[in-house]
Amino acid sequence: MTPTHESAETLKFPILIGDIGGTNARFALLVDAFAEPRPFPVVQTADFPNIDDAIQACVLDKTSIQPRSAVLALAGPIRGEEIELTNCHWVVRPRKLISDLGFDEIILVNDFEAQALAVSALPEAGREAIGHPGTMGEGARVVLGPGTGLGVAGLVRAKRMWIPVAGEGGHIDLGPRTARDLALWPHLETIEGRVSAEQVLCGRGLVNLYNALSRADGREPEPHTPASVTAAAGAGDAVAREAIQLFGTYLGRVAGDLALLFMARGGVYIAGGIFGHIAPFVDKAAMRAAFEDKAPHSALLREVPLFAITLPLAALAGLATFARAPRFYGLETVNRRWRR
Repeated sequence: MTPTHESAETLKFPILIGDIGGTNARFALLVDAFAEPRPFPVVQTADFPNIDDAIQACVLDKTSIQPRSAVLALAGPIRGEEIELTNCHWVVRPRKLISDLGFDEIILVNDFEAQALAVSALPEAGREAIGHPGTMGEGARVVLGPGTGLGVAGLVRAKRMWIPVAGEGGHIDLGPRTARDLALWPHLETIEGRVSAEQVLCGRGLVNLYNALSRADGREPEPHTPASVTAAAGAGDAVAREAIQLFGTYLGRVAGDLALLFMARGGVYIAGGIFGHIAPFVDKAAMRAAFEDKAPHSALLREVPLFAITLPLAALAGLATFARAPRFYGLETVNRRWRR
């Protein structure tokens, strides 16, 4: 049994689809090409020593259906025969999953490739425009999502296929623009001297912003988590509210940069649970203005839609869309597909 070296053309049903992050794992079964995914309760990765036990206990023991294929999105780089997740103790061993759990084949993708697959067929009801809606085009799309880190992926249209492009775009540099930014930047935690987008635009980044704001104003910050910063904003805490406002502005800036990088006339999509939690406190007009503030191409950015994804379990929906018809996607499976 060796990894194949061609793109997937068809997959055998039933298909297990899974979105495995640092904290949670979500699974669903796709019985056939016309069925909607049947989701299972969310799994806490800390509750199981490995993915094998989680699939057995939370999926296979709960149904009489034996999936023949599995398409799993992992929060981590996919290399070799043992794939370690970035923020989780699980190690995914595809050969062992096939031999122990009865799959005929397994395909592994990056978690933000799954988000990119989702925006290839996202219904209008599954997204919400941020600011004015722009003009929806047929070009490339971008998805970025603040979570444990900052995930980024592109989706390019070519030869009647959607081609997801994964990378580490969350680690691009983020620099100060305004006087307030210049006051904050010396107080932000860095990685080897760098302020990357992920240092600000993720869960710990929101706390990083809160702490920097406090210190810039001459106060020692109170201990906080991302959830408690959001709660403090809801209770009227001025520092927490400014942290969230700036989070939205910086997210708009980075989204605009990525729109230029991919010439994303098909839109830029914000995914991830963090934005959903803080959205009531984000100044959407300011976020949209930061998105468009890209001279000399501000006029171009005014035409690009910026959306928040509101569809629950969007990554699973993206995996299901791919699993039904892999031939419509230029998803590279070299060294990422294993067969019995």
